Amino acid sequence: MNKKSYDVDICIIGAGSAGLSVASGAAQLGRSVVLFEANEMGGDCLNYGCIPSKALISAAKKAHIFKKTKAFGVELKKPNIKFQNVKQHVHKVINRIAPADSQERFEGLGCTVIREYAEFINQTTVSSPSAIVRAKRFVIASGSKASIPPVLGIDDIPFLTNETIFNIDELPKSLIVIGAGPIGLELGQAFCRLGSNVDVIDAQKPLENLDKEYSDILISELKKEGINFHYPDKIKVLKRNKLGLSVELENGKVIQGSHLLVAAGRSPNITNLGLDKANVQYDQSGIIVSKSLRTSNKRIYAAGDVTKGMGGLTHAAGYHAGKLIQNFYFSPPFMGDFLAKANTSSMPAVIYSEPEFASIGITEDKAKELFSKVKCLTWNFDENDRAISEFSTLGGVKIIANSKGKILGGSILGEQAGEIMHLINMAMVNNIKISGLAKIISPYPTRSEAVKRASSRFYTKILFSNRTKKIAELLSKFH
Repeated sequence: MNKKSYDVDICIIGAGSAGLSVASGAAQLGRSVVLFEANEMGGDCLNYGCIPSKALISAAKKAHIFKKTKAFGVELKKPNIKFQNVKQHVHKVINRIAPADSQERFEGLGCTVIREYAEFINQTTVSSPSAIVRAKRFVIASGSKASIPPVLGIDDIPFLTNETIFNIDELPKSLIVIGAGPIGLELGQAFCRLGSNVDVIDAQKPLENLDKEYSDILISELKKEGINFHYPDKIKVLKRNKLGLSVELENGKVIQGSHLLVAAGRSPNITNLGLDKANVQYDQSGIIVSKSLRTSNKRIYAAGDVTKGMGGLTHAAGYHAGKLIQNFYFSPPFMGDFLAKANTSSMPAVIYSEPEFASIGITEDKAKELFSKVKCLTWNFDENDRAISEFSTLGGVKIIANSKGKILGGSILGEQAGEIMHLINMAMVNNIKISGLAKIISPYPTRSEAVKRASSRFYTKILFSNRTKKIAELLSKFH
């Protein structure tokens, strides 16, 4: 079979969040684009990650609501969970969003979409079973996959990952989750609420890199709902049995389960890309890129999960794509690699558990390691009138700032934490100091008012000091 030859402006490997965003932007600017994708259009987020997990979490939240309504004077019966209908709901959501990421849409934009695996055969050429592509620029956006830990016996167990769990035919009677990160916690809580017995195992304390106080509260709440945690515990061996499987921990404890979900982090998809032939540097953590997302080969860029140091965030992939489009088509050529830098220091992240846990920047503990004077500004939801009226007062807002009011990070635990985090995020990416947040006029009563209240505490000691009182007393004499 003779391969068809293409010579285009940009060639993209991977039709996930980063690849599709680059392809869309370039095509709409009139650039010629070849886009390779051998698996599902839309990548991990649409098909196996963000979208199906949030649909499942939403169904589980509805199933759990009967436990919370009695305090409001409303008594509901325990729901009858029909798992096949829950599964249909998840796939309806995927199908509703899928057309925006479809091959037909991108071909309509002018892209050449080739549904095949592709690899570099030299520093300037990509090849697939039916095509040879040369391009002015290449973007590797091949994403990531679930990391499989080297646990004894795991090769003998039919385990699940985020790519397969949404297609199971029946609700797990007892689900064992390896990994207490965001995926493990979100899906663990969802299946627990739908009726599964859930055990979560992790070699470390969960969420160690996030705010300690809020992490402890979240884990405590998940325990109250019935999730059994085992940490820090390492797995000695996995074994199949008539019930499904057993997990023997190094401390001697044995856990029985019907299903196993591996949620032990993500690994970049870097195999079979021909990176060595393309002179692209990488390691097991991903492709090494400059701040402008350029690889060691000046023609080749990388974006999203496949880049080293990324945490599997869809919005980070989209952010990368925007920077690449800016770099390719809106930066003067002579500026080279000095414009459109991808700064992820203000990249927000959310764990969509209940309560939600949102974070951005650095924690208080990290800030104290880096700076001599740090202020941790807090406002708890049990002081927020909207939260009080809704009997949802768990958690609060924390904002970390230096002595001059520069915002270094923040954490929010509670209902709608991901939505409220937009305020802190907006301030950080626009270099707005804490004074800008303190000036916000919040509609009353709203949960986001807690951001203003926390920010205002930066000035509490100054505003109500003895010196300020004396100034107020003096000035009052002239009114």
